[in-house]
Amino acid sequence: MKALSKSVLALPFAAALLSVGMQAPAQAALISGGLVNVQLVNVNVLNNIANGLHISISNIPISVAVPVNVAANVCGIQAAVLSAAAQGSRASCTARNTGTALNNYVLRAISTL
Repeated sequence: MKALSKSVLALPFAAALLSVGMQAPAQAALISGGLVNVQLVNVNVLNNIANGLHISISNIPISVAVPVNVAANVCGIQAAVLSAAAQGSRASCTARNTGTALNNYVLRAISTL
């Protein structure tokens, strides 16, 4: 009897896990689309970018266009919120921190000037 009740409970649990996994690609597609203008005005962020790239702060652009997931990480805003704001127009946010991905986009922006 116990074996039967465990299998009966396991079936809905497995179905729930599979249904959650099925939604992840659609959500990932929503979050990966669009660009966000990230404002680079925080002194700590500017110093970290300059140190990471070994350049002068004066060479760093005021803003840089990055994918939604990069902007979400450096601005501290959920990617889904930025993605919704970016539909139809370009969203913007202010960087609170930095990272390798943001540094790479800053470097690209500098090299195209």
